Amino acid sequence: MNANEILDQIEQIFPHAQCELHHQSAYQLLVAVVLSAQATDASVNQVTPGLFAAYPTSKAMAQASIPEIESYIRRIGLYRNKARSIHDLSIALEEEYGGQVPCSMKELMALPGVGRKTASVVRSVAFDIPSFAVDTHVDRVSKRLGLAKPQDSVEKVEEKLKRKIDRSRWNQGHHDMIFFGRYLCTARNPHCDKCPFVEICKKDKLEAYKQKK
Repeated sequence: MNANEILDQIEQIFPHAQCELHHQSAYQLLVAVVLSAQATDASVNQVTPGLFAAYPTSKAMAQASIPEIESYIRRIGLYRNKARSIHDLSIALEEEYGGQVPCSMKELMALPGVGRKTASVVRSVAFDIPSFAVDTHVDRVSKRLGLAKPQDSVEKVEEKLKRKIDRSRWNQGHHDMIFFGRYLCTARNPHCDKCPFVEICKKDKLEAYKQKK
């Protein structure tokens, strides 16, 4: 079973997979993705309504103090570091891009607090540029389904997925794999009884590698 066939099967289970971070602009998506590092989308969606009501644009966020920003997001992990990141990236957007979120990988990754995964999500969701962001769900699912090896880095996983999956499917494939990992092939207690990939699953091999490491 190749990667495209795997996506076909996942899309039958999750036909409406999409970005679950609530946002109304490329800027708000960027902030939400930065906030989602080591936090669930659900927890981010609980704090962003108040945050974006107070600071809907990069100009408004840049003018806020870091303690003010912290007060809106203290319920999520690493909120102090994240408050500084979204404050500093807002300043950078205002000073360098007139408040507009850039769409190039290089320019996005130059913003404070923005790594490759965040940049890929923004390019994919906000600008519809073919990208394949690899988060913890995509990384785990790729290795369990044999699309990547247990020892592969995040960058290597991304490289392999882009090679094995049709470019036209990258953006949707990212969401498909996240839904599969978030709701079926979970990190703990995966629902193997409902999984169509039991015969090709490398979960035991992946766990053995992690324990040896």
